[in-house]
Formats: sequence, structure tokens, C-alpha cells
Amino acid sequence: MAWDMRGLVGPEGADWRVPVQELENRRARLSVALSESGIESALIDDPVELYWLTGGRQNGIILIGGKDSDVQTTHWVKRSLERAKFESGGDDCPDPVIAQPRMADLANSIREIGGVQKPAILGGKIPHDRWKFISSKMKSLVGESKDCTSIMYGLREMKSNWEIDMLRESGRINKEMFESIKEKGGLGKTELEMAAVADNVSRKAGFGGRIRMRKWPMDCDRVVIVAGESASIPSYFDSAIGGVGASPISPLGSGHAKVKSNSPVTVDIVHLHRGYVSDCTRMFSAGALDSRWMERLDHMAEIQKAVVSSLSRGDNCSKAWEIGSFMAKEMGYSDNLMGMNPDKSHFLGHSVGLELDETPVIANGFNRPLCIGGTMAIEPKVIYPDGCIGTEDTFVRTEDGMECLTMGNSFPLFTDWN
Repeated sequence: MAWDMRGLVGPEGADWRVPVQELENRRARLSVALSESGIESALIDDPVELYWLTGGRQNGIILIGGKDSDVQTTHWVKRSLERAKFESGGDDCPDPVIAQPRMADLANSIREIGGVQKPAILGGKIPHDRWKFISSKMKSLVGESKDCTSIMYGLREMKSNWEIDMLRESGRINKEMFESIKEKGGLGKTELEMAAVADNVSRKAGFGGRIRMRKWPMDCDRVVIVAGESASIPSYFDSAIGGVGASPISPLGSGHAKVKSNSPVTVDIVHLHRGYVSDCTRMFSAGALDSRWMERLDHMAEIQKAVVSSLSRGDNCSKAWEIGSFMAKEMGYSDNLMGMNPDKSHFLGHSVGLELDETPVIANGFNRPLCIGGTMAIEPKVIYPDGCIGTEDTFVRTEDGMECLTMGNSFPLFTDWN
């Protein structure tokens, strides 16, 4: 029985496919980068990278030829071929979209479209067994397969105008989620109860249920709400706040603790619009907070502003870390910045895109600036046994400096539910 392709739409029938010109530009950039690295072609099958290059993540692989090579870029699909064709642009697909050959025939199929050498593979992303399996099917090709992971990561650091628009829309929906927390949160509500309120907003707007991360074996709860002491409980996650989580198999973020009077509640929300991450944090409480907490929040806002200014000037990300961490030290927060010993995180911001933990990061060792078109969540926080306080917004670096893509000044850093 035939299925109806007209059902492949976004809300209200919107066409949510990646524009064909985006796919063409991305493939062209990768083709040039491969050529510059002396690589004839690259075989890509990671879901995130496949989506970036093809507009979908059907079960398949794409072979991208290096610029001036004889390789014809080809998208091979195991399932679903018809859906992959549609999601890649239908009749306007940049390159052929055809049925995937048997893996035993992979080497011959590569030769048939102009390949001679073993293509590069995403060695930094795919499981070792997958690497071994693919490599075993290409033994008759020339040379050794290189790792093209860093090439892909580097290309995706610079977002296009279309991608920035996706991030900006993600930020708009993120704000609606905070507004729902403001309206329906408060004294006696559990962390998970409030997370469900925000999740409802996100789902209605089209969130697909998955947050992609690079670092193995990380996974993430995208609505992290921690009330009072919950914020001081550490977790496996490399972040300032851990939280109790729902259970030992989900030991991160929102749990069963309830909002108490005059105690800080940290709300850290990630939303994905058509795959693109926005990340924000704001503070709430039921009743006034002690002046010490408010002073700490003011200080975190100062640190965020200084880090944003540093990146705007084109400073290396490691320099921005030095500036922010030195300010925190001078303010007396060395033992509490981004966690408490021995469970501290040592960064003040992370790049975002199709994944939550992209590069570069505001941390030691990232001795390069955030590029023009780079997008980053900047999140100074301090953690104490009785709670956490801080702020976070997502920014893009433009020719004119850093632009906030999320709430910025349009939503207060602190909200009293009373």
C-alpha cells in the first residue's frame, strides 16, 4: 500500500525541509575542505552529520567527493528511500539519491561513481565496530581511510543565516517555556511538575524529543529545574548543576523536590527548533531571596557581560575563560564557580547548533576565537549546599559583535512567584 508523502510537513502544513541551497552550500564546503586535506572523498553515516548534509536522517550513507576529484557525490539509502528523496529536496535534490548497495558491494559501488581511494570516515563519532565493519568492506580500494571528524566539526561551527534563523526561533519558543514556568510554577510545585509544563509548550511547537550530544556517553534532560538543595547534588553530567533527577537511571536535573519559600529555583531550559539548540537559564523563587543570593546573581550577570565582550572583540575562548574565572576569583567564588569540589565543571560557555556540546568552549585549551557565525551558550553559575544561582543565554558572533538569540533583557534574571 502506498503512503502519502503530503504528511511530511511541520505545524499547520509548513514545509520544514532544509532548503536545497543550504544542502548545496554545505556539500560544496565539505568538498573543498576534503580537497584541501588531500582526501578524495568522505563516507558519512552519523545521524547528525547526515542530517546536516542531506536534510534527513534516514538509514543510509552519503559519499561526498572532494573538489576536483572524479567522485560523484551520492546519497545511498537503505530505508526509507522515497522519504530521503523528498527530504533532500525532491526533484531538486543536489545529487543522486539511490538505493544503498549491499555492503559487500560497497567498494565496487564507490569505484562506479569515480572513487579510487578509501574514503574518510567519521572515526570520532561512529562506534569502533562500525568503523571496523565499513573498513573491511573497502579493502580493495587504495590507501588508508582517514578520520574526517574534525573537518565536519570545523565546518559546522560557522552557522549560515538560515541556521541562525532556526536558532533565533528556538530562542523565541524557549522564552515561551519560561513564561509557562512563570505562570504555573510556584510554592509546593515539584521540579518535574514544572518541567512538564515547559515540555508541553515545547512539544506543541514541534520539539522532536531528542537532544544530540557528541561526548560519549552523555545524554541530557533538556528542562533542568532544581529547587534549593537539589542544585548542589552532583551528577555524571559535565555541567554546573546536576540535580536529583527522576530516578537512578535518569540522575540529572528535575526530580521530586518541591519549591520552598524564599529558596532559589534554577530553571535551565534547552529547546530544539528543527534540530537547532537554544539554551537559557533564569532564577525563580516563592518569596524574596536573601540579599546574598541577589548579589551573587548580579555578579554572574557581570561575568557573563565580560565574557560576551571578550568574545565580541575576537579574543580566544581560553582568554574569555581567564577573564571570567579571574573575575569570579576576585569576587570570592573560586570554590563555587560552576560547581563545588570535587564535582566542578571548568567552563563558562559551550557552542551549540545541532548538538548541545559543540566547539569551541569557553575553557582552557581553546586557543581560538568564536568564529563569525559561531553560536554559544554562556552560563556563569555558582553552587552552594543550599542552592545555585546564575544566568544563561545563547549568542551568535556577527561582524558587529555578539547578538543574543534568546531572551536577553526581555525576561528578568529573577522572578518571584509571589
